[in-house]
Amino acid sequence: MAETGQEEMVSTEASGFSDVSDSEFLEFLDLEDASESGVSLSKPGPSSELSEKDSKPISLQNWKRGLDILSPMEKFHLRYLYVTDLSAQNWCELQMVYGKELPGFLTPEKTDVLDTGASIHLARELELHDLVTVPISTKEDAWAIKFLNILSMIPALQSEGCIREFPVFGEVEGMFLVGVIDELHYTAKGELELVELKTRKRPLLPLKAQKKKDCFQVSLYKYIFDAMVQGKVTPAGLIHHTKLCPEKPLGPSVLRHAQQGGFSVKSLGDLIELVFLSLTLSDLPVIDILKIEYIHQETATVLGTEIIAFEEKELKGKVQHYIAYWMGHREPHGVDVEEAWKCRTCSYTDICEWRKGDGVLSNTTEPQAKKAK
Repeated sequence: MAETGQEEMVSTEASGFSDVSDSEFLEFLDLEDASESGVSLSKPGPSSELSEKDSKPISLQNWKRGLDILSPMEKFHLRYLYVTDLSAQNWCELQMVYGKELPGFLTPEKTDVLDTGASIHLARELELHDLVTVPISTKEDAWAIKFLNILSMIPALQSEGCIREFPVFGEVEGMFLVGVIDELHYTAKGELELVELKTRKRPLLPLKAQKKKDCFQVSLYKYIFDAMVQGKVTPAGLIHHTKLCPEKPLGPSVLRHAQQGGFSVKSLGDLIELVFLSLTLSDLPVIDILKIEYIHQETATVLGTEIIAFEEKELKGKVQHYIAYWMGHREPHGVDVEEAWKCRTCSYTDICEWRKGDGVLSNTTEPQAKKAK
């Protein structure tokens, strides 16, 4: 335990499973700051195993040609997705695709905004526990850290405490999804409330389109968390989708950290058994309330809060639509004509095949994104 008496947690960066749980990416896309361009969203992360020879961008001109050959999951070497991959589709699916194909395209201004948002999240997390960094060398070690974090937070939830950065995972409409919930705590009435922190560069609430994206994100977190505590997520499903090796011994650093936490384990399989047993026996409730809190980055003042109504049927319909792209069942879509204003601040406007084709993908030369200024 930390000398301060606070609970220790392994940093999500160390675990390799830090989901983008903030809205800084879409901060750039709001018309409140139309002078800035957009940002590529996702890089191949822990869910991918992209070799150097396959790391070059894949031109969207080859999409139709390769539609019946490789799905995006195969093309990007992915085994699962992040919740934020799907919420990025909620804003503009084609922008998300360009972000995958042209990774690393981030201006210094946007990097600063993201760093500030991350610092605010970290400060909040450190209010509850210290962070320690544990060296890892395998994907099994990375998942082990994730499971150790979950095991350390379950008792706090059982005692109606407050926890932050809770990892969630599970299968939704056939796709395995991974995410991180900002905060879970109980209200005065004893209801379990999820709070998603969104930081804003300017002291203004976001536009309706971004609120819609944020609503989708927190609803998906609830759906996955509820499935976890209700026993609907299984070890077999986890192993099937992630291709983890349960029998693989854990690294020495991970083993030491587990022992310090009071867990006697040797392999990832031991931890998987402990996590699912704890989730089953903990009798944790489902999430009752979904709340989004918007905070100004510079002053840390609360700009406003939104209470979200959970609509499962609508959520599942959107997830099915988004996953159809990843499974190769349809082409990626750009924004509708009514939301074409989003293009004003997108980095890929000059090469966007959706715009050039008036709402359909066109065959163009190999795309080259705008250079960062």
